[in-house]
Amino acid sequence: MSTGMVILLVVLALIVGLVIGFYGARKYMENYLRNNPPISEEMLRTMMLQMGQKPSSRKLHQMMQSMKAQAKNANK
Repeated sequence: MSTGMVILLVVLALIVGLVIGFYGARKYMENYLRNNPPISEEMLRTMMLQMGQKPSSRKLHQMMQSMKAQAKNANK
């Protein structure tokens, strides 16, 4: 096998690995953020208290479900 052919195969393998790695990492992060949203009910409670609202657990739960549904629709 010639040296040029070996270099070509190494470069091709590197490019394919980078593409597969990029899309694999992207898919992993999308799933991670879908399952573990960056905002929690405690954060919502704190924001509502700062805005002068008295948050009930029912309202917090509704807001979290709404945010999850909105994020799910945005990914489609």
